[in-house]
Amino acid sequence: MRETIFVLKTVDIHTDNMKLTSIDKLTDRYVGKPGTSARDQFEYDLDMEILGAIIKDARKKKNLTQEQLGQFVGVQKAQISKLENNTKNFRIDTIIKVLDALGAKVKLSVEFGNKKKIVMAKQSRTRVAG
Repeated sequence: MRETIFVLKTVDIHTDNMKLTSIDKLTDRYVGKPGTSARDQFEYDLDMEILGAIIKDARKKKNLTQEQLGQFVGVQKAQISKLENNTKNFRIDTIIKVLDALGAKVKLSVEFGNKKKIVMAKQSRTRVAG
């Protein structure tokens, strides 16, 4: 469960009364309640956007071009661009290779009901210099 710290101000223009509304309440109202298919898709898309931004930031901190990172992990520059910009679904092994190359610790967990299983935990061994 995510904990949100963002709060938006809304103003009733008829009375000039300010009302604070949390981003979670706005998301519930405009996207859907947790557990609905629309909310699940929204959260998945958001997670993928965040992952892409993390990858892009790490690549830039290592002063690598998308082409250089792609060559290191064995994919085309376009694949790196699409991963960073969340424009395509990717195989999990491609994502893991990219994260591994950037020095990220990768941990994959799967949840069914209230049971959580760590499927993979990996510390990078094949980092690119940066």
